Amino acid sequence: MTNHIGVVEDDANIQNIVSAYLKKEGFYVTVMDSAEKAWELWETRQPDMWLLDIMLPGMDGYEFCKKIRQESDVPIIIISAKDDEIDKILGLELGGDDYLTKPFSPRELVARVKRVLKRTSHSVQDTPHDRIKAGNLLIHENDRRIFWNGEEQDMTTKEFDMLLLLARNINRAFSREELLIKIWGEDYFGSDRAVDDLVKRLRKKLVDIPLETVWGYGYRLRGEEE
Repeated sequence: MTNHIGVVEDDANIQNIVSAYLKKEGFYVTVMDSAEKAWELWETRQPDMWLLDIMLPGMDGYEFCKKIRQESDVPIIIISAKDDEIDKILGLELGGDDYLTKPFSPRELVARVKRVLKRTSHSVQDTPHDRIKAGNLLIHENDRRIFWNGEEQDMTTKEFDMLLLLARNINRAFSREELLIKIWGEDYFGSDRAVDDLVKRLRKKLVDIPLETVWGYGYRLRGEEE
């Protein structure tokens, strides 16, 4: 099935170049010049991925990203002329799966689109087991469903991926750098604050989950001792 890519960009030249390269690779592309038009598309026909500019007329890309994340884990690649680290961190912490700075190579953009789609469609895969149980945590891997104390929980893509990784490796400590690579991908750049923020969200959602801080190193999910 052809993936539908929504491109939100107000520069006509970039619109044409990005659209042409994506269509050449077999993607179905819808181009919009504002976040308001993109939201209208979202409510009628949801794309499989967004390519999102930050500096837009009206609602900016950050606000649009935040609105999408309140409803879905659909992949989002942010494309922006803002290249300061703080802008990249903000975009990723708001839910972006990747951040590409203008000017960029259209071929690199296509490669990142394919990589993010592959990563989000086939998340951490180290074992074929469909169900993983760790104490009061139950993960249905194929359905991407999380149960905590018998109740199903709403999880973002990265929240699910981190829980799955930790549950497969009970009592193993992962460094922040390892978690960045395994959850965000090897091409991730920016601060490891993203890991800490993700852990905070998990602890808030799954009250009393034994997700421990390994001081000065990283995190682990504690299991019952044999």
